[in-house]
Amino acid sequence: MIEQLFESQQPLVEVKDLTVRFGEQTVLRNINLRIPRGQTLVLLGESGCGKTVLMKSVIGLVKPTIGKVFFDGENMHRLNDRQLSHLRLRFGFVFQNAALFDSMTIGQNVAFPLRQHGRFTTEQIREMVLSRLSEVGLPDSVVFKKPAELSGGMRKRVGLARALIMNPELIMYDEPTTGLDPIMSDVINELIIRTRRRNPVTSIVVTHDMHTAKKVADRVVMLMPAHRLKNNEPQTIFDGTVPELKSCRDRRVQQFINGEAGERLMELRANRA
Repeated sequence: MIEQLFESQQPLVEVKDLTVRFGEQTVLRNINLRIPRGQTLVLLGESGCGKTVLMKSVIGLVKPTIGKVFFDGENMHRLNDRQLSHLRLRFGFVFQNAALFDSMTIGQNVAFPLRQHGRFTTEQIREMVLSRLSEVGLPDSVVFKKPAELSGGMRKRVGLARALIMNPELIMYDEPTTGLDPIMSDVINELIIRTRRRNPVTSIVVTHDMHTAKKVADRVVMLMPAHRLKNNEPQTIFDGTVPELKSCRDRRVQQFINGEAGERLMELRANRA
């Protein structure tokens, strides 16, 4: 039922025939992707397959060598810098290592987008910051602390609060559970789910964590590194739901989701020889 609902909607993000090359290296090859509003899409794949480059292409930080990227019908790469900056106010980004400003307090970090782009009174900013911190399970007392005084999991939650502060339509999570213990990883997963329930938001989650993928995804897309493919092979080797992922017969997909390194070890031995 939820898949049918998504398919009936116009996509918020659409990627058409996207190829990205850096010099002689092809990172993305002929990627096509439609992400409907409200969907949580998980991007899976081994290191070097282009997940982060795809995410940066979606927000206009990386320009296509070939192809187009649309956000809400706008061709991202036909926009000038001013138009792009305005459009990016509709995005929220949760960085892998939170990327908080060390010299600022937590309150200042969360309020940063408001002060940069908004016209709010000091009292309005204070109320919005406390509301977002509460939403990610953090007490008011963290407002005056510095990032170094918080645990890794708390810093991740501050990063999420900052991403939410401008009420974005699209949130992108770059490895949101990396470096966290299993309990705190699950806290972050629950916050991703809760964020979507509380806000009309579309999400892209880049991760290697299969527990995260299985828990938060409406849809999973898995990429292979372009250099490991034959000329006629598609880079997207899976696109479907979590139950479909589990039953997928593609050997490469099963090796990834089960953490099996057999063939890669054989390649390493062959290279040594």
